[in-house]
Amino acid sequence: MSKSGALDLATSVGGKITKNEVKSAVEQYEKYHASFGGDEETRKHNYTDMVNKYYDLATSFYEYGWGESFHFAHRWKGESLRESIKRHEHFLALQLGLQRGMKVLDVGCGIGGPLREIARFSSTMITGLNNNEYQISRGKDLNRIAGLSESCNFVKADFMKMPFSDNTFDAVYAIEATCHAPDAVGCYKEIFRVLKPGQCFAAYEWCITDHFNPNNESHKKTKAEIELGNGLPDIRSTRQCLEALKNAGFEVIWEKDLAEDSPEPWYLPLDTSRLSVTSFRLTAFGRCITRTMVKTLEFIGLAPEGSQRVSAFLEKAAEGLVDGGRKEIFTPMYFFLVRKPLSES
Repeated sequence: MSKSGALDLATSVGGKITKNEVKSAVEQYEKYHASFGGDEETRKHNYTDMVNKYYDLATSFYEYGWGESFHFAHRWKGESLRESIKRHEHFLALQLGLQRGMKVLDVGCGIGGPLREIARFSSTMITGLNNNEYQISRGKDLNRIAGLSESCNFVKADFMKMPFSDNTFDAVYAIEATCHAPDAVGCYKEIFRVLKPGQCFAAYEWCITDHFNPNNESHKKTKAEIELGNGLPDIRSTRQCLEALKNAGFEVIWEKDLAEDSPEPWYLPLDTSRLSVTSFRLTAFGRCITRTMVKTLEFIGLAPEGSQRVSAFLEKAAEGLVDGGRKEIFTPMYFFLVRKPLSES
């Protein structure tokens, strides 16, 4: 963040939500989820409101603990979190064959960390699509600071109804973002529509794996924790994602769960049993400091009421993600590279 420290984190909780409405927004968000009596159909029907509330409430926490790129990464031994995140983004750019002058779309771009990194790496023009006003305003500030306002821009829109003409982009990517879509086929069809014929779409998807047992209560609990803590209507399986891509009209070039052969666990930054110097704020001690500061600042009125609850459900999400990773029932990096045919049959 341009500002730093737990004080700035706590006082910026809520994004575009006014300070006195944060608690109410937290309560409304929680009610969408199974732990608070919500159900999948309600989440899908109200996904725009649910996801917007989630990112208004959670973005400051993400940026404080994670940096500008809100995603996991395949990680080599001896590699820092930041190094792995950059390499993960470069890998995607290389798979798409990005080159100078190409017009690229980042679907669900967050505050634009990957967008800026990939633009610098590939010398391309990148448009970030996002439906959250706070993240876009934050991203524009960061683009300006990085000197990338000319090559990187943002459009506020729903990725289920993109405001672009057919065959607009030379390449499209999504990094742990289209998991928020209430309907994978509908989302992929929109991406298919705006992509030029013969060009490619690549993504990292959040998915449940073949190890997930829908009749196992422990597995179901972990899945619900991940959905609550990450603003998800549902978590699709890798098989469902692959089938949705085909139904949307894409040709599959290759696909793989990159978590399967990651030398270091992808959930390592969130594992409180491991000490990390490079991601200290994510460690057990770092989280304790943040938790205490947020609690204190909320008590004295500097942080909006409800801040502690945001911190709590994000910690619960981290526990669910680690648990899902250890059980191998969840992956945040199901990768695929697909192509739009030159001619539609």
